[in-house]
Amino acid sequence: MWVKLCCLLLYFLALFVLARVFEAVAWYESGFLATQLVDPVALSFRKLRTILECRGLGHSGLPEKKDVRELVEKSGDLMEGELYSALKEEEASESVSSTNFSGEMHFYELVEDTKDGIWLVQVIANDRSPLVGKVHWEKMVKKVSRFGIRTGTFNCSSDPRYCRRRGWLKSTLIMSVPQTSTSKGKVMLKEYSGRKIEVEHIFKWITAHAASRIKTIYNSEHLKEEWNKSDQYRVKIYLFANLDQPPAFFSALSVKFTGRVEFIFVNVENWDNKSYMAEIGIYKTPSYILRTPEGIYRYGNNTGEFISLRAMDSFLRSLQPEVNDLFVLSLVLVNLMAWMDLFITQGATIKRFVVLISTLGTYNSLLIISWLPVLGFLQLPYLDSFYEYSLKLFRYSNTTTLASWVRADWMFYSSHPALFLSTYLGHGLLIDYFEKKRRRNNNTDEVNANNLEWLSSLWDWYTSYLFHPIASFQHFPFDSDWDEDPDLFLERLAFPDLWLHPLIPTDYIKNLPMWRFKCLGVHSDEEMLETFQDSESDSDSENKEVFSSEKEVSEDDELNAFHRRGEGEPRCSVETCSCANKYCHHEPYERKVRSYGLYSTAGDMEPDWSAWPSEMLHCTECVVCLENFANGCLLMGLPCGHVFHQNCIVMWLAGGRHCCPVCRWASYKKKQPYTHPQPLSNDPPS
Repeated sequence: MWVKLCCLLLYFLALFVLARVFEAVAWYESGFLATQLVDPVALSFRKLRTILECRGLGHSGLPEKKDVRELVEKSGDLMEGELYSALKEEEASESVSSTNFSGEMHFYELVEDTKDGIWLVQVIANDRSPLVGKVHWEKMVKKVSRFGIRTGTFNCSSDPRYCRRRGWLKSTLIMSVPQTSTSKGKVMLKEYSGRKIEVEHIFKWITAHAASRIKTIYNSEHLKEEWNKSDQYRVKIYLFANLDQPPAFFSALSVKFTGRVEFIFVNVENWDNKSYMAEIGIYKTPSYILRTPEGIYRYGNNTGEFISLRAMDSFLRSLQPEVNDLFVLSLVLVNLMAWMDLFITQGATIKRFVVLISTLGTYNSLLIISWLPVLGFLQLPYLDSFYEYSLKLFRYSNTTTLASWVRADWMFYSSHPALFLSTYLGHGLLIDYFEKKRRRNNNTDEVNANNLEWLSSLWDWYTSYLFHPIASFQHFPFDSDWDEDPDLFLERLAFPDLWLHPLIPTDYIKNLPMWRFKCLGVHSDEEMLETFQDSESDSDSENKEVFSSEKEVSEDDELNAFHRRGEGEPRCSVETCSCANKYCHHEPYERKVRSYGLYSTAGDMEPDWSAWPSEMLHCTECVVCLENFANGCLLMGLPCGHVFHQNCIVMWLAGGRHCCPVCRWASYKKKQPYTHPQPLSNDPPS
C-alpha cells in the first residue's frame, strides 16, 4: 500500500511539473501567461459576446461593440486563461443531455427533492405542442447548462392526473429554485408568464429569479451595517459592481452553496460617497471580496481565479467543503492508488487484472467501512469546535499561492481528460519497466510467467487450500487434543489419482525433528583420523592418494547436502563404522580401517537410543535409500514416528509426496505419539 501511495504522490508531482512546463511553452510561443490581463478593446465583437455568455450577462439589447465591451469591464477583469476556456467551450459542440420525466415520482425525486440546484422543466400538455420548439429548446439547454442549471421535459400524457392536480392544462415552462437560504430547505416552482418565447427572454427570466435570492445592498449605510454584522455565516463573498443584477454564474453559485456561503451583491451604480468602501479596503470596482473570520481575501489575484462558474466553484469548495466533497476526493484518490497495482504486479496479464480487481474491491470496501464511523462521529453535538477548527485549517491552507496552483492544475487536467489518462498510463508504464528490471535483477521467475502457467498455479493453490489444511500455519509438534485426523479417512476413501496434486507449502519441513545417529563406544572422527595418519607413515603413496580422494568425495557430499539448516551439516558419513548388520561400501578405505583395528562389527556396537526423540520408532535403516544409518549421520523423523536420512526424506517431501514412505501418513499432520514398551524384568518376583 505504501508503495502505491508513493507512486501516486510521484505522479501528482509529475503533473505539477508538467503544468509548469506547459505554461512556459505557452508563454514562449504566445508571449503571455494565463494570469495576464486582457484588454477588452483589443478583442473582437464575437469574443466579447462569448465572455458575456460564459459569465451569464444578457447582451441582446447591446448592438454596439462599445456597449458590450463596457459590460465586460463592469463584470470583472478578464484574464487570458478565462478567454481561452470560454473560446474552447464555445467551439466544443457537444450535446447536453436533458431528462425525460416518466411520472410524478420521477419528477418529485429529481426536482422537488433537490434542495441545492435549479431546474428548468418544459411541461407539454395533453394533445398540445411544446411552448419552446425543438431547435430553441436545444439552444436553451446548452445555454443554461453552463451555469449548472439542469433541464428536463415532462409530458402530461405519461401522468395526466398529476398535471391536472398541478394545474398544468397548457404547455409551459417550470423553474425550480430553493425557497429559503438554509441548506435542504423548501423548493418553490415558478411558471413562465412571458409572451416572448425566445432564448434571451427566457434566460433573463431565469437569472432574475435566481438573483432574487441574493442579498443586494444599494447604499453605504446598509453596507456598513452588513459588514459589521455577525450571524450564522462564517464565510461571505461580496460582489462590488456597477451592474443592474449580478451575473448568472454568481446567482447559480449562491444556490449551490446554500447554507455554507452567503452571497452579497453591492450595487455601486448610484453611489456618491464611497468613503466607507475605502475604509474596508475596497478601492476599485468590480471586486470579488471573500470575508472570513481570518480576514479579507481578494478573489482574482492568484493563478486560476477566473470570473467564471467553474473557477469560483472549485475555489469555494476548497474553502468550505461538504462531507460529500471529501468523500468523492478520497474515492478518487483511493481508486487511482489501487490502479497502480496493474503496473506494480508482474507476471501474466490475467494475473495483473485479477490482482487489480481484488485490490479495487478491497480498497473501496475499506474506504466505505472507514467512512461510516466518521459520519457518525461528525453527528455528535460536542464536535462543533472541532468542525470549526477544521474549516479554519482549510481556509488558511487553500488561500495560499500553492493552493491556487493546485486548483488551476485541477481545472486544466479535468478539462483535458485525454491528457490526464495518457500521463497516468505513461507513469504506470515507467513503474512497470523499473519494477520488471528490479525483479529480473533479483532472479524472480514470475516475471516471465505466461497466462496458462499462472492459471495453473492459481488452480493448484485453490485446490490445495480447498482440500487440505494450511500447512504453513501448523507447527510441529502440535498441541491438540485430536488423536486422529478425520480428513485422513476421507482421503483414503477417495481415489488420489483422480484429483489434481495439490501444491502444499513445505514450511513444515523445517519444524520436523532432526538429530545425529550415534553409536556407543565409538571414537570420534578426529581421533580416528589422527590414529589413521600416524599408522600410515610407512605406507606407499598410492594408498595415500586413494584415502585422500575418498575423503574429498565425503567432504563434497557434506557441502552439497539438500536443505542445509544454516551451518554445513555432513551427509551420512561412511568413514566410521556401521552400527547395523551391514558393512560400509567404500572398500579401499574399509580395508585400511580394518587393518588397523578401527572397525568393529555390529556385535561390538550398539546405537545410542538416548539421543533419539521419545516419539520416534527405533530403527537402523533408511527405507528410502535402503542403507543403514552410519555413526554421525543426520536423521529426520516424521509425525508418524518413522525415521529416515535427513537428505533422503527432504528430497522425498520436496518432490510433492507429502506422506510417510512407510505408512503413508500425511507428513504435516499430527499422529498419536509412539510409546516404547517397557522391557520385562527376567528376575522372578520375590
